[in-house]
Amino acid sequence: MTTDVTIIGGGLGGLTLARVLHVHGIPATVYEAEASPTARTQGGMLDIHDYNGQLAVQAAGLMDEFRSIIMEGRQAMRVLDRDGNVLLDQPDDGTGGRPEVQRGELRQMLLDSLPAGTVRWDHKVSSVRGLSEGRHEVAFADGSTVATSLLVGADGAWSRVRPLLSDAVPEYTGMSFVETYLVDADTRHPTAAKAVGGGSMFALEPGKRQIGAHRESGGTLHTYVMLSKPQDWFAAIDFTDPAAAAARIAQEFDGWAPELTALITDSDTAPVLRPHYTLPVGHRWDPVPGVTLVGDAAHLIPPNGEGANLAMLDGAELGEALAAHPDDIEAALTEYEQAMFPRSAAVGEAEAEAPDNPALEDVINFFTRDEQTP
Repeated sequence: MTTDVTIIGGGLGGLTLARVLHVHGIPATVYEAEASPTARTQGGMLDIHDYNGQLAVQAAGLMDEFRSIIMEGRQAMRVLDRDGNVLLDQPDDGTGGRPEVQRGELRQMLLDSLPAGTVRWDHKVSSVRGLSEGRHEVAFADGSTVATSLLVGADGAWSRVRPLLSDAVPEYTGMSFVETYLVDADTRHPTAAKAVGGGSMFALEPGKRQIGAHRESGGTLHTYVMLSKPQDWFAAIDFTDPAAAAARIAQEFDGWAPELTALITDSDTAPVLRPHYTLPVGHRWDPVPGVTLVGDAAHLIPPNGEGANLAMLDGAELGEALAAHPDDIEAALTEYEQAMFPRSAAVGEAEAEAPDNPALEDVINFFTRDEQTP
């Protein structure tokens, strides 16, 4: 295949695509806005599913490397009520299909698997435009440009490539996370550590508010406080004052068990606001020669454990389609998109059809659907 492949975005989807292309002897270049692999932290734990994310890892030829970064025991899961009572406690018996890994380690695994120079760091896209015969030009903030016969947008929610294909714009879902971290929790925050347990923990009032936490490496507890509030409500909180921001968020959990609210008020880092956005369910586009999307750029949905897995599978399947059609880019894009559209729509529809105010049994069923496919 002599086609030059340009991938915008060095996240999991774009890197998986680059790796699968490399496995098939197809060179690609990834352009990433971040200045380096360590320019920012890469988020927390990811459960990589045997029905999508692990299929991508297999296509990338990296299962041994993947197994080496699995956090043993982290598939353990418990559900608590607001008083700290344990409603459900599932141990990790090693048979689950969703092993947990650190997002940063997964990304580094993919980076390490690529030839030197594949990723061009510090390349922020300023504009893209169509040329002739399916080619496109990408302009970067530093003034440089690149022309390509295949452009892949792996650049997330606010993709600069998406407008070539679709007028869709992400909309706020009405839900935001506030993230906190407790470090060396077993020693410094023992009651909170005991409440979380050895894997993940969810404390909730169905349909109202939730506190979720993961036990990460080194005894770190990574907490996700989930609140259904308008953006104006969060805008009124001064997140530049960490103590005041944490106190304000904790007020929403007044009366909850202190070991749960401690996950907010005792944070060893400043709380970080993560508003959730979504594209329309079933988002798709008419074919445009020489360009496509993977991951959140194609099918942004609220966090439900599927986003990273879908992005990796997108990248893997696009790479394999290109390898199967080395002389026909459009046939490869058609094959990829015809599989990707219904797959991502099914996940989005399942999310959209979830009841707005579920019963506790519904929530527990959601958290225990370990072996279900979307």
